[in-house]
Amino acid sequence: MDKTDEKLIAALRRDARASLSDLAIGLNLSRTTVRARIERLQERGDILGFTVVTKADALRDPVRALMMIGIEGRGANRITRQLQGLTEVRAIHSTNGRWDLIVELGTETLEDLDRALSRVRSFEGVQSSETNLLLATRKAG
Repeated sequence: MDKTDEKLIAALRRDARASLSDLAIGLNLSRTTVRARIERLQERGDILGFTVVTKADALRDPVRALMMIGIEGRGANRITRQLQGLTEVRAIHSTNGRWDLIVELGTETLEDLDRALSRVRSFEGVQSSETNLLLATRKAG
């Protein structure tokens, strides 16, 4: 992937519905070149797809949080399976550094979030955790 591909992807992140003509003008490329690059990025798997975020998606989880989890021993796979069974869990990310997992949570109320956090903290092997509420999202996806 070269700089032009990176600029094209950045433009698509800003507006995935932009016309090929608008993308071409913004990138100082021909419309045919933009179309060919998008097709190549999709074929190579650099672009996996396009999506829409609806108002209902944003309203579904009025309370959102990131929970960082430290795990003792070799329990990450078991804890990940347990997390996948929780309806409040939106995504699970493995990571390096201080935390072993970062979990995205979404609930209707703070009380629901508190119950979910307590449940996760009670999993055998969860050594430590830290949770941050997400107050606003400037850019999704």
